[in-house]
This record gives sequence, structure tokens and C-alpha cells, in this order.
Amino acid sequence: MSIIQIFSDILSIITISSCLILKVPQILSIHRLKSASGINIYGLLLELGSYTTTTCYNYVNSYALLSYLEYPIIIAQEYVLIFLVLKYKNWLNTRTYALIILYFVIVFGFVSKIIPSPVLMYIIPLCTPVSLSSKAIQLWEILSTRNADSVSITTWLISAFTNFTRVFTIFVDSADKILLTNFILSGTLSSSIAVAAKYFQAKKQN
Repeated sequence: MSIIQIFSDILSIITISSCLILKVPQILSIHRLKSASGINIYGLLLELGSYTTTTCYNYVNSYALLSYLEYPIIIAQEYVLIFLVLKYKNWLNTRTYALIILYFVIVFGFVSKIIPSPVLMYIIPLCTPVSLSSKAIQLWEILSTRNADSVSITTWLISAFTNFTRVFTIFVDSADKILLTNFILSGTLSSSIAVAAKYFQAKKQN
């Protein structure tokens, strides 16, 4: 095994480990400020949809858990984050709870295969554009409102780091152009959100 391959494997482990705390700084920031200003709920929901679809797809196809373990880890954090955003934006109501129940019913339908597995085959290609759109929406939220009070710069720096490490590991393993493009764009958007958040937070302090 070459030194580059060993380094790539180490980066993969670091990437998965980073996902254990990816959303934690953002969760703590919202909880501390008791505010979700600057956070776009639709971006979070798109992100959740993308991660959930990817997890269901891997589970239904009986892929090794370690090959997609970061997704359920992030999803668990996403649940907490979305709940806090809904809470502090005062959007927790009967309709919201009904949609939450519908979400879990659909997830159960996929993992239990009540909903035919081929349906996931048609949905999974949409995950990449949906994931990128979720970040673009969050960036637009910050730029349009000029408000990043509740945005955790640490969370987005970790996101950018994990995306760019994946660029290296994928280049070493397969050099898949589609995956490389996805992670380069995703890393760029995460970096842009971190920079925008830092700019508006610093501007407000001054």
C-alpha cells in the first residue's frame, strides 16, 4: 500500500469522525442565543431529505454500514437542529407535527420496503443537486438578510474541511469526475457560508 493510499485512508477516518460533531456547534449556538436568526429552515429540510434518501438507499441495498455511517450520524444531529430552529421561529404547530409524522411514515415505508425499492433508484440521483441547493439557500439567507447571528462558523468550516478531504480521497480511490465536482462545489459553498457568516458577525460587532 502506497503512502498516498495510507494518507487517503487516514483522511477518510478523520472525515467520518468529524461528522460526529458536524452540527453540534450550530446546535449549541442556537441554544445559547435562543434564536435561529440567519438560519434558513428550507435549506435544512432539503439537506435532511438528501441525507435521509442516501441512508435509506444504502440500507435497502444492504451496503456495509461503515460505508455510509456518517449519514445517520448527521441525520440525528439534523433532527435536533431543525427542532430548535422551528422552536425559536415559533413554527411548532399541529401542521408541523403532522409533517413530522408523515416524514417518519415515508422513511419506514422505504426501510421496510413497503414502498418499492426501485423508487429510491429514481430519487437518489436528485440528492446531489438537492444537497447543493440547500447550501445555496443558506448562503442566500445570510446575504439577503445580512444576518448571521445564529450561524455557527465552526460547523461550516468542518463541513468545508470534510468536503475537501473527500475530494482528495475520491481522487486517489476512483477519480470519479461526478463525485469530485459534487464535493468541490459543496466545499466551495460551505466555505462561502463560513466567510459570509464571519463577515456579517464581525460587522455587527463593530
